[in-house]
Amino acid sequence: MCYYYVMRSSYHVDPASVGERFSDPQFLVLASLAGGPKHGHAMLSDIEEMCGTRLGPGTLYGAISRLEQQGWIEPLPVDERRKPYRLTKAGQQAFSAKLKTLRRIVTVGVGRLAST
Repeated sequence: MCYYYVMRSSYHVDPASVGERFSDPQFLVLASLAGGPKHGHAMLSDIEEMCGTRLGPGTLYGAISRLEQQGWIEPLPVDERRKPYRLTKAGQQAFSAKLKTLRRIVTVGVGRLAST
């Protein structure tokens, strides 16, 4: 189910407040960082464990760059050669809003399946 949704969802729950598309790799990065700060390799492993989707490095770092530009994540001081990131307050709010929408979709979908 995670793979199916992730590969087909394309918009943030409130486009008016964000002003641009919200892509799936960005959502997965936010989900990973919701568990705490991580560097790129740790995010790749976490995302794969979370829903079985393996992002390529280009996809991951493109998503990180866009999220950083949006102010939803921020880099932390470099640890050896690793550059960790964490969610900002705005990133937590965006992730929370997306999760609320997903809960509604799941609730409606499960109800519809139960009635068939």
